[in-house]
Amino acid sequence: MPDPGSDQDSTAALQRVLATLSYLLTRSRAHERQAAQAGVTAARSDLWLLMALEDSGGVSRVGDLAALLMVEPPHVTRQISQLESQDLVARTPDSVDRRARKVAITPHGKAILNRLQKTSQAGLHEALAGFDDADIATTVAVLNHLVAYAREKHGRA
Repeated sequence: MPDPGSDQDSTAALQRVLATLSYLLTRSRAHERQAAQAGVTAARSDLWLLMALEDSGGVSRVGDLAALLMVEPPHVTRQISQLESQDLVARTPDSVDRRARKVAITPHGKAILNRLQKTSQAGLHEALAGFDDADIATTVAVLNHLVAYAREKHGRA
């Protein structure tokens, strides 16, 4: 049986590592450096919206994107207008609701996102050298669980 004190210590250690990692990964300089390596000029929030679109099969309604990104729909609408002017997304009619519009990632948007993801994956590959696939898979499972928990908890609030 695990010692409750050690569980608390490991949970506290995980919280501290996640907070530090979050801080380091969301620094604008870190994004700018990674974007420059990939030859990308899109802002970090733009890339999150493109990733959310890609995760939604490339097409989504504005409200669904807002829920996924945990922001208000008007914020997503403004961002989509900016991305549309850069040919990263396109608005399309919703076949189910003629009043609604869907947003689709364009081939140019997908190319931008792919370049940044390849650069990011190369950095991760380098950072994780020496760890075996099982350790990485366990880490991915734990982090996916935390993401699902955060979406559920904050999505209800």
